[in-house]
Amino acid sequence: MSSFAVCLNAVLPLFLVMGLGYIARCTGAISRTDVPKANKWAFKFFMPIMLFYNIYTSDLSAAAQPKIIIFAVVCVLVLYGLSFGFVMLAEKQDDKRGVMIQGLYRSNFVIMGIPLAAQLVEGADLGPVVILVAVVIPMFNVLAVITLEMFNGTKPRAGKMLLDVLKNPLIIGIAAGIVVQLSGIKLPTAVESAANMIGKAGSPLMLFLLGAFFEIKGVGTHKKQLAVVCVGRLVIVPAIFLTLAVLCGVRGVELAAMIAIFGSPTAISSFTMTQQMGGDAALAGDIVIFTSALSCITMFAWALALKSLGMF
Repeated sequence: MSSFAVCLNAVLPLFLVMGLGYIARCTGAISRTDVPKANKWAFKFFMPIMLFYNIYTSDLSAAAQPKIIIFAVVCVLVLYGLSFGFVMLAEKQDDKRGVMIQGLYRSNFVIMGIPLAAQLVEGADLGPVVILVAVVIPMFNVLAVITLEMFNGTKPRAGKMLLDVLKNPLIIGIAAGIVVQLSGIKLPTAVESAANMIGKAGSPLMLFLLGAFFEIKGVGTHKKQLAVVCVGRLVIVPAIFLTLAVLCGVRGVELAAMIAIFGSPTAISSFTMTQQMGGDAALAGDIVIFTSALSCITMFAWALALKSLGMF
């Protein structure tokens, strides 16, 4: 019962905030068309400052753990390869192939990783989680660009992809945090307090907007593809990679990060990228919505199972 309570208190708040966003949209306080614009400034300002502050206040010498970083990188690449191979065999339509591959491998780690780890391992240094964000998110973005361009008939351009990664506000926030932390610069108290306030608002804001994006409706002609991605993303992928993590000795806040990488729903940004680069946007949107809704159950189950085994 103790493990049940800890996991419930860790996972449920995330979805209560999402629920509030959904209620706000249903009552007309925010429209679904407002979400992309709000997401844009949340990603440009709130999330980078949150990542900056978490690195600024972390012990990087302890946070940068090469074995954990290598494990995460290898697992993400293996997951991408498995997703690519499976979808190429199972799906014949190119506009759905890129979307399904992205739906299977690309998780909502940047939004759910830090708050989930903070709740599951209370009082832990979140530096290792932020370092993993700095490594995993660029990988997600580069692989998504390659995948979507591959299936919309254009040739991936390495220079453009590299520039997009370097211009990513999340990467800029992470890089700034590392520079300030390693240089030993002490921010003025007022600036530090402001960064702390904005950082604390980052994750709740993104969860709220994700809830406001929800729109339960018919899934039309892609029921099969949606079901495949939901089961793969929320059940099969975490079953494989969380088992590997446990067998490799990953524990504590790092294991909580693995739940967020491999057990959280498909990244909301995957929908926006599909709209911009081509692909079945309706399928991409439904994947985000349904994996997010169902992950309320599955993420709790994975957290509870690992907590019961004494992994946190």
